[in-house]
Amino acid sequence: MEGLGIPKHGKVRDIYDYGEKVIFIASDRISAYDYVMPNLIPDKGKILTSISEWWFENTEHILPNHLISTSTKELPEKAQPHLDYLRGRSMVVTKAITLPIEFIVRGYITGGGWNEYKRTGAICGVALPEGLVKDSELETPIFTPSTKAESGHDENIDYLKYSEILKNFSSAHGVTLDPDFLRDKVLELFEFGRQTLAKKGLLLADTKFELGLLQDGSVILIDEALTPDSSRLWLATEWEPGDKRVNYDKQILRDWLESIGWDKSSSPPSLPREVIDKTREKYIEAFQLITGKDFVS
Repeated sequence: MEGLGIPKHGKVRDIYDYGEKVIFIASDRISAYDYVMPNLIPDKGKILTSISEWWFENTEHILPNHLISTSTKELPEKAQPHLDYLRGRSMVVTKAITLPIEFIVRGYITGGGWNEYKRTGAICGVALPEGLVKDSELETPIFTPSTKAESGHDENIDYLKYSEILKNFSSAHGVTLDPDFLRDKVLELFEFGRQTLAKKGLLLADTKFELGLLQDGSVILIDEALTPDSSRLWLATEWEPGDKRVNYDKQILRDWLESIGWDKSSSPPSLPREVIDKTREKYIEAFQLITGKDFVS
């Protein structure tokens, strides 16, 4: 946007650096299998911003986060010409250095975790019981980190590799990060999210968190939290092991891409209107279930 400076473009976010503060802008872009789709999902950015704000406010007792404000009054003067677009989809956040890890927690065996389990009997080096079927609930949620690739695909890693990456990051930034502590914190966040969503009729199948390093050496929750983009959310009353569930996330998009045989290594196809509309509908329903509010575009 003209006047705001040069942004850093993520898959679905545009980030503007203003010194100690940063503006996160959630676009209506949607990604799957590490590719950004060519179509937008109307209002998606506003929905995700509102859901993240709700979770940030309700998880501060577990781990502080980067959110300062979602009010347009906190935006710099240069942003004023763009308020119609920014309203509802922007967050002013504390500047932090992103840790080079996707902190993923799984409560059910599905998605890429299911594929890895079929090949190896484990996920990220965590051995699991034999005979599990797709979408089975795990006896205990497991921590399954991955690399955080700037481009291309993230790579699942075991705990040893995760600890090594954190050690190298710590050394480069002159801090000491405890891999066990960070693992335990994201497991605690997951458990809080799981229990909270269960009261609202949703199952938290899995989710990923991103953590950031502050100048004082402390670690905070950044980016987004427990949204349909970063999580698999299922309707509790419709779930059964064996690929029977109603999703409140972008699984509709993933399923369609699988159904047409897209190779996941070339430019993604244009999405049909039905997939766009159904995805938007599920995001809105997730917002309403999680926050207890009606969505107003």
